Amino acid sequence: MAVARAKQQPKRINLALQGGGAHGAFTWGVLDEILRDGRLAVDGITGASAGAVNAVLLADGLAEGGPKAARERLSRFWKAASRDGNMPAIQRQALDRLFSVMPYEGSFMESWVNSVQRYFSPYDLNPFDINPLEDLIRQFVDFERLAAYEPLQVFITATNVHTGKLTVFRRDRITCRAVMASACLPMLFKAVEIDGTPYWDGGYMGNPALFPLYRATETEDVLLVQINPIRREGTPTSSREIMNRVNEITFNSSLQGELRAAAFVGRLVNEGKLPRGRGPGQYRHVNVHRIALSDALADVSAGSKVVTDYDFLLKLHEAGKKSAKAFLKKHFDDIGQRSTLDLEAEIAAEWA
Repeated sequence: MAVARAKQQPKRINLALQGGGAHGAFTWGVLDEILRDGRLAVDGITGASAGAVNAVLLADGLAEGGPKAARERLSRFWKAASRDGNMPAIQRQALDRLFSVMPYEGSFMESWVNSVQRYFSPYDLNPFDINPLEDLIRQFVDFERLAAYEPLQVFITATNVHTGKLTVFRRDRITCRAVMASACLPMLFKAVEIDGTPYWDGGYMGNPALFPLYRATETEDVLLVQINPIRREGTPTSSREIMNRVNEITFNSSLQGELRAAAFVGRLVNEGKLPRGRGPGQYRHVNVHRIALSDALADVSAGSKVVTDYDFLLKLHEAGKKSAKAFLKKHFDDIGQRSTLDLEAEIAAEWA
């Protein structure tokens, strides 16, 4: 079996990596298993927020030394980013303060921190603009090498604060500032300025943006790694639960729109009403696949997006690996043939 797998030509696929704070460790696990398995070759990656971080780590690792180097890069980054890692003390203190780390959940301290954040912005609380992830990203990603790695198309997104529009950074334009812009939550960090333009988190307008992949690569298959759940049982009642659910819905809304567009175009292509191809006036039929955190760990709360204890990150990583292994076992033969995500069911409106 191992010999047969080694001789098999890898299937080409694009990756769409959603953002979701510390839950991005689930995506780390998914990528780790895909790289270990070796039956998929990545043509393009699109990501936002934590998905953008994982995207550049993966891409630069592949550029440096292939799958093995990429796996090592992701592992070392997530270890360093954890509370058990080697982040300098001043950065760790900033991270703990800005993210209201969850051992205080339900306590008076959490209520106090939340109240402070309602009345003060990062411009008040973080005047020196300390961003604990910036040095980590610079440490783990060689952006010049990434820009020169032509075999892989990489896109990360940020939200233009002035226009409210989505900005897509291509591989040769991705810098550390672009990654920080993509992961800039406005209540935690000052807007990241690039060439005089301020940016906030890319998840607001594209989480992740799928459309950059459609004409950039040959493959029509997109594997979505989804962090934010579409559905949650039960009605949120506390202010925290309500805000967490509002954020989940908000950060999924742009993705829902893109899936709706993909389903509509795919339907027209199948009916022969639109020409299929990559040339001018032609359209791609996109096969969409999904690995979702909510399917693996249904009990993970939205609040745990800011938990950075290494044991918790390893739990997410292991869940990601198991989910990817299960996906490949069930759907590997479908890649290149058909969608395994039912887009019509995914986007169907509920009529009252």
